[in-house]
Amino acid sequence: MRTLNYSNIAETLYYKQLANGLRVFILHKKDFQKTYATFTTEYGSIDSSFVVNGNNYEVPDGIAHFLEHKMFEEEKGDVFQDFAKLGGQTNAFTTFNRTTYLFSSTENVRENLEVLLNFVQNPYFTDENVNKEKGIIAQEIKMYQDNPDWRLYFGLLGLMYQESPISKDIAGTVESIQRITKEDLSLCYNTFYHPSNMVLFIVSSWDPIELLAVVENNQTPKKFTSSPDISRNHHHSMQLLTKKKEKTIEIKLAVAIPKLLIGFSDPETGLTGDQYLERELSTLIMLELIFGKGSKVFTELLEAGLIDNDFSFEYQLEKQYGFSTLGGSSKKPVQLLGRIKAELNKAKEDGFDSQMFERVKKKKIGEYLRRLNYPEYIANQFTKYVFNDANLFDMLKVLEEIKLKDINDRLEQFTDFSAVIVNKA
Repeated sequence: MRTLNYSNIAETLYYKQLANGLRVFILHKKDFQKTYATFTTEYGSIDSSFVVNGNNYEVPDGIAHFLEHKMFEEEKGDVFQDFAKLGGQTNAFTTFNRTTYLFSSTENVRENLEVLLNFVQNPYFTDENVNKEKGIIAQEIKMYQDNPDWRLYFGLLGLMYQESPISKDIAGTVESIQRITKEDLSLCYNTFYHPSNMVLFIVSSWDPIELLAVVENNQTPKKFTSSPDISRNHHHSMQLLTKKKEKTIEIKLAVAIPKLLIGFSDPETGLTGDQYLERELSTLIMLELIFGKGSKVFTELLEAGLIDNDFSFEYQLEKQYGFSTLGGSSKKPVQLLGRIKAELNKAKEDGFDSQMFERVKKKKIGEYLRRLNYPEYIANQFTKYVFNDANLFDMLKVLEEIKLKDINDRLEQFTDFSAVIVNKA
C-alpha cells in the first residue's frame, strides 16, 4: 500500500491497486465519526455504443441508470434492508460518465463495507424483475418531463450538441427502456463493472491497514474474468453543432415565473492532470467575477428585477465534453439574456480588476479547504477527478498558481452560446 502525503492541506491518502485491477483509496480522518464509502464504475448514460474485445454493441438509452436500479435487488431481498440492519445508509446515482454506489455509517463499518462490495459484485437479473422495473422507471421519466429545471437543462444540451449521447436524458425514454432485456443488463454489467474499471474510495477514522484488509479479504476469493478491452464509441458524436450558431428555444410549461438557462460549450477537451484542474478552476473564477452573488452585475440584475436569488452558474468538464451554464428564474427572460450578453462583452473589453480577482481566488481557496471537512464532497469529487486523470488534493496548488491573465484568456472563449426559456403555458 502506498502512502501519499499532502502536507499543504494536512491530508494523507493510502492507495493500492488489487490483483483484480480494483483501485482502492483510503483517506484517514481520525476525528471523523462517520465513515463514507463510494464504489464507482466509469460507466454512465453516454456509454450506449461500445466495442468489447473486438465486438461492436449498441444498447438502448437509459441502460446505465436502469442497471443502477436493478443492482439493489437481490434474490434474497432488498439491499436497503441489509444496510438498515447494520445502521448504515445507502444510495446510488448515475451521471453521464459514472455510476456510484455508496454507504455512510457510524457503526459496523466492516460489515457495511462488505455489503457494499458484495451487492455491487453480485447482480441478479430475471425477466420478471427487469420487466417490473420498466414501469417504475417510466414513471420517473414522465415525472421529470414536468420538471422545468430538467427540461431547461436537457433542452440546452440538445441545442449545444447534435444527436450525441449527452443530449439524451440519463434515464432514457419511456420507449427506450422498454427495449432493455436482462441480456442487455448482463452485457453492460460484465463489460463495465469489472474491478479494473472501478474505484473504491473510503473516508474513515478506521485504521487504513485494517480497512484495506477487509477489502482484500473480500475480493481475493472472488473470481473475475480477465479485464475486458473496452473502446467507447461516443467520442465521435460529441461534436458541437456545426458552425456553433447561436440558438434559442422556448418551452411552454405550467410555471409561476419563467426560467432562462444559457449554455457555453467548451471546445477544449481531453485535458488531464493539472491542466484539467486549471481549466475548471479558472472558468469558475471567471464566472464568479462577473455573475457571482458578490459581483456588481448580480446586484444590478437583482435590483432591476431581472433575477432572484436562485440565479446561479456551473461548469462541467469531462474528457469528452465541457460546458458552462448560467441562469435562473426571471420575469423578463429575453431582457435578461440581452443583459448577460452585454455584460460578457463589457468584461472582454474592460478585463478584470486585479484586487477583485485576488479576492475571488482567496474565496475559492477557502471553499476548497472547508469542503475537505465533508466526506461526501471528498469521496465524490476525488473519484470524478481520478477518472479524468487528475487529483483533488492538487487543487490548492493549482488554485494558487492561477494568474489574472488565465482568467482573461478564458473569457475570450465565451462567445457563441445557446439559450432555453421555459415560459408560462
